Amino acid sequence: MTSPQSEQDGATAPLRIDIVSDVVCPWCVVGYRQLSEALTNTGTPHEVFWHPFELNPDMAADGQNMREHIAEKYGSTPEQSQENRDRLTAIGADLGITFRFSEEMRMHNTFNTHQLLHWADQFGRKNDLKQALFTAHFTDQRSLSDIAVLAEIAAEIGLDRDEALTVLKDQRFAQEVRTAETFWLQQGIRGVPAMVFDRQHLVTGAQGVDTYTDILKQLAQGTA
Repeated sequence: MTSPQSEQDGATAPLRIDIVSDVVCPWCVVGYRQLSEALTNTGTPHEVFWHPFELNPDMAADGQNMREHIAEKYGSTPEQSQENRDRLTAIGADLGITFRFSEEMRMHNTFNTHQLLHWADQFGRKNDLKQALFTAHFTDQRSLSDIAVLAEIAAEIGLDRDEALTVLKDQRFAQEVRTAETFWLQQGIRGVPAMVFDRQHLVTGAQGVDTYTDILKQLAQGTA
């Protein structure tokens, strides 16, 4: 991410990008990587702001087997679920994402992850933790339902493990996260990833590098 530039030095102000997402959403990490590639290709100065969204706010604390969850929530057959996993694995490989799906993989309640991200933002590490959580879930299949695991992930990017654990035990940022989630729901966000460019242009879903590149070019030209 880039830092804001002052207008006094003649530099272009960075593009603000608000991303509403959940760390257990595969298309969220795909969309972000596609967008990142487009940002690099176009040399677009930018700032990314992550915002919370829970795909499964009513899920039990210990989570659920992912295949069972998808079948119940979306009515997918085992064959359809496998096809989707294969597609994601191939798309991810092209973007440097390693999806390791297995029969034991679980879907999690992510309210605690969003609280941890809120805490990490105080140290300018929200994006770093977001990426680490994506990897922990999709590549390493670590239990995001376990606050000890979440604290370890925070420690692995250089944050204080004990403080992270205390933040989660205290539910210190529960209200802040609920308020943020409610705000985006009130804006009509019902699916993720949802990306808002320059506070006014909403793009939903993982759109692909070419589409994001076109969007960035249009925004630069003022024609979006």
